[in-house]
Amino acid sequence: MDDILLDYLALAPWMQAAIALFALLLVALAINWLIKRVLLKFAAPYLDTRSDTADRAAAWLATVVPLLVMSRGVLLVPHLPEAVVTVTINVLQALIVFSVAMGISWALNYVNELYARRPEARSRPIKGYVQVLKIAVFCGAAILMIAVLIEESPLLLLSGLGAMAAVLLLVFKDTILSLVASVQLTSNDMLRVGDWIEMPSMNADGDVIDIALHTVKVQNFDKTITTIPTHRLIADSYRNWRGMSESGGRRIKRSLVIDQNSVRFLGEEEIAGLRRFKLLDDYLARKAEEIAEWNRHELSSDCDTINARRITNIGTLRAYVIAYLKSHPRIAGERFTLLVRQLPPGPEGLPIEIYCFTDTVDWGEYEAIQADIFDHMLAILPEFGLRIFQQPSGLDFAVALGTRGEH
Repeated sequence: MDDILLDYLALAPWMQAAIALFALLLVALAINWLIKRVLLKFAAPYLDTRSDTADRAAAWLATVVPLLVMSRGVLLVPHLPEAVVTVTINVLQALIVFSVAMGISWALNYVNELYARRPEARSRPIKGYVQVLKIAVFCGAAILMIAVLIEESPLLLLSGLGAMAAVLLLVFKDTILSLVASVQLTSNDMLRVGDWIEMPSMNADGDVIDIALHTVKVQNFDKTITTIPTHRLIADSYRNWRGMSESGGRRIKRSLVIDQNSVRFLGEEEIAGLRRFKLLDDYLARKAEEIAEWNRHELSSDCDTINARRITNIGTLRAYVIAYLKSHPRIAGERFTLLVRQLPPGPEGLPIEIYCFTDTVDWGEYEAIQADIFDHMLAILPEFGLRIFQQPSGLDFAVALGTRGEH
């Protein structure tokens, strides 16, 4: 050993420095290997086995140890210029700060993962808050690293930031707006992951799949992804269908447009024919009694029958549609509004609007229920002597001109 030491001391100064630096690097690498490959591997079963995020946080924090060894050991390296020692120590200390910041960042990721496993995480994500903390951590780390490299107090750098406040506000304008918007969205429960939203100004119509600090991702029903700046959800209007989903019923609001030329009074034979409809028994009996009572009191024996009240086919249709909807097994008539109303007539006919709610919010089932109802209504109209209004087609003109089938 003494011979080796004597041989080492006999070397040129630069050789002694190089060998000492190499030995220091080997010691640091050995410590790094021992901590990460032995100690952390031994501790791995006691950490979270469902994720390696905690392992990564621990690995970054473990990197601090070999860096500390090198920053202290470089002082023992002989024949190194003082300037090189100073620069090396400063760089190593800056790397220590960076390693700690990365460790904290991965620790915050792990906190977010733990929270995401909770049931309430789907409706109230904390990803935006985690990103804000990360920004604060890395901003602080950047200030400390610069302070270490230039060997100045971080307070001096912070005092200089006051003059740059306007520039920083301009640079981080979107971040500040998004942070405020994210807090408002979360605190007021305005948006959750899984909500179906419509935002025409951003061409978004689909389910929210991610809420972050700067952006909200919406998967449209055509499977495209729309990315919306978070602050736009506060500044612009959008429709959230969560209320519909939670209510358990979805609204049907559609009209049958009746040809007004087919609206008329019903004769006795036609009324008798409509008694075949079981759904109209109560209506026809009540209406007949009501009209007979009114006519007895209001009409004299010598009045023309034109002055008498009579049953109309359009009114009977409305009564039938109401009875049909009330008896429909998939229409939620007790918990929700059920209306069949007549809208103002126009040049395109007389709209009879059906307003009700299905007992399901599933899109496919909802469309099937709605289609079945209107299939039935369109097919039943001729029984009431009514026609659907539609613009004349080429076939209509051909029939009118007597040219159908001619070439």
